[in-house]
Amino acid sequence: MGVDLKDLIPEDAKSKIADLRLLRGKIVAIDAYNALYQFLTAIRQPDGTPLMDSQGRITSHLSGLFYRTINLVENGIKPVYVFDGTPPELKAKEIERRKAVREDALKKYEEAVKSGDLESARKYAIIASKLTIDMVNEAKRLLEAMGIPYVDAPAEGEAQAAYMAKVGDAYASASQDYDSLLFGSPRLIRNLTISGKRKLPRRDEYVEIVPEIIELSKLLKALGITHEALVDIGILIGTDYNPDGFENIGPKRACQLIKTYGSIEKIPKGLLKSPVPIDVVSIKKYFLNPPVTKNYKLEWRAPDEKLVMEILVKDHDFSEERVKNALERLVKAYREYIKGEQIGLSKWFTKK
Repeated sequence: MGVDLKDLIPEDAKSKIADLRLLRGKIVAIDAYNALYQFLTAIRQPDGTPLMDSQGRITSHLSGLFYRTINLVENGIKPVYVFDGTPPELKAKEIERRKAVREDALKKYEEAVKSGDLESARKYAIIASKLTIDMVNEAKRLLEAMGIPYVDAPAEGEAQAAYMAKVGDAYASASQDYDSLLFGSPRLIRNLTISGKRKLPRRDEYVEIVPEIIELSKLLKALGITHEALVDIGILIGTDYNPDGFENIGPKRACQLIKTYGSIEKIPKGLLKSPVPIDVVSIKKYFLNPPVTKNYKLEWRAPDEKLVMEILVKDHDFSEERVKNALERLVKAYREYIKGEQIGLSKWFTKK
């Protein structure tokens, strides 16, 4: 879910990345769980069935991770995937809510399949998607074989990615959620792992999804607030740690309240109504000082082609020819953009 800041972000605080080569040479810390969920939901059959191998094991996440990562490296981007650790206790209610939503969606999916409603079946199958620990371990093993680094966060992956961007170990964090901004990431890249054409629900139409970058400093300047105030606004709207938010408070109302009273703690209690008690202080402290690790090493290595073939072709029945062709692209990109000298942007775009 994450916090929904979409309506608060002005156009001058974000910019479209029309060409991924604009990120050439940049290290991007990708929220791994977020990306894998995107692959699980997007890479499916018309009825919502995910890609599977001959043993019935889901492989959509591996397919997306393999081919999308190669696309990033081919554009000169140095990706590092950041995996979630132990979720904070503050998130327990949201985790239970998501579990209930998935279980309900699974029932509706089965009913839709029986009735032959493929459109509804696909919709509910996507909602019922579940990322298992086995899938996560498979993803890590594939990344190791590809020579792509990953970091195990002690808790929230987005918090870790934001930290890496704040200290300069990464240019930006990448996720579909806006939580990275609350965790203090100076730059958030959205749509990085899902760019391309996407079909609109229940319509025979497609839209082009383009990556965009949101700069925290520009956002704060445009809104005339501090980072701490942005965290307060997020809590008022609703976060993973208080998913219900406060009654009758949307993004604009939340911003108005914070600008008027200075902080969430100073807002008169009579103006804040919630169906359940909210530990505002603990949530705020978590966003401003989340648990992260400084013990990581970012190293991009030459891909182990034999191991990649073993994982994808031998273990999961991927097309040998397709994987070989993709590996050739990865090896070439590694040699050209990671091991070799980078080509400057000015040189790349200079007309001959």
